[in-house]
Amino acid sequence: VAFSPDGKILAIGGKGYNRGSFGTVHLWNLAFDEIKHTLTAPTDPPWPSIYTPPAVNSVAFSPDGKTIATGSGDNTVHLWDVKTGESKHTLTGHTAPVRSVAFNLDGSTLASGSEDGTVLLWDVTPYTVEPPAPEYPAWDVNRDGQVNIVDVVSVSHYLGEPASASPRADVNGDGNIDILDLLLVSKHIDESTDAAAPARIAKLEGLDRTTVEGWLALARIEDDGSLMFQQGIAYLERLLEVLTPKETALLPNFPNPFNPETWIPYQLATPADVTLTIHDIQGRVVRDLDLGHQRAGMYQSKSRAAYWDGRNAVGEPVASGVYFYTLTAGEFSATRKLLIRK
Repeated sequence: VAFSPDGKILAIGGKGYNRGSFGTVHLWNLAFDEIKHTLTAPTDPPWPSIYTPPAVNSVAFSPDGKTIATGSGDNTVHLWDVKTGESKHTLTGHTAPVRSVAFNLDGSTLASGSEDGTVLLWDVTPYTVEPPAPEYPAWDVNRDGQVNIVDVVSVSHYLGEPASASPRADVNGDGNIDILDLLLVSKHIDESTDAAAPARIAKLEGLDRTTVEGWLALARIEDDGSLMFQQGIAYLERLLEVLTPKETALLPNFPNPFNPETWIPYQLATPADVTLTIHDIQGRVVRDLDLGHQRAGMYQSKSRAAYWDGRNAVGEPVASGVYFYTLTAGEFSATRKLLIRK
């Protein structure tokens, strides 16, 4: 028997046919007076039923209480995960039953004594010592090993709020989530904080020119000439450029075919008054959508694209078939085809 280091679990090794517990270890949760796990190591080949199965002769907890070692009558030492009850590893090398097991103070080495007259020392570090948790710089807000637009957006969601709203978003640790935190992330954009981290494509969905222009305005007001401001503002300017299409375009609607609704994305290279006209195959106007004056930018997500509910001007659902939609933005005009299938 052995107690866990915190005294909350008692490990009881089975021997012989005592209540059918031979070859097993019961982990007893003392706080709840119940069995937490029953550990049973399979034998290979299976132990013949006419013989007494190999008993567990010795048990020992690792210093951190996360691993238990058992010395068995089948000449092996088993390592178990206390939390899950699953086997971590089996140590082989003795030629007779193992009578005693013991960990050293830091849990990196296990000693096992056997009837074969030997004491073996095992390096059990891979099974008992957890690797240190990876350390991430504050500007890798989502802790994925990459500093990218996802981290910028993570901070932007909490701009103007206290650090308690999202401690990680308070990148500089001053108790407030503000433009300084956004700039600090921007300064380190495209850095990898983990050499093994997979490449991740940053999604710009949810960002628009208006939002980034607001960030830039705040940054320029607070600008103290430091390197952080210079690099952070430079990144936001590049981001603004990415969010500004080089040409105005009407894009394919989605979904297509659709029933009963669809979204019609587009992009504007310059500000313009935007209208969208739906007409049938005979050229008759089915619906006019006045989208108003729009700033330059991408209108591609569901939250920003034009929306048509599949109804005509008087609110009646239109029939199945082919329709056309025309986007007019200033002097630009383009038409595409869509299909309603019911």
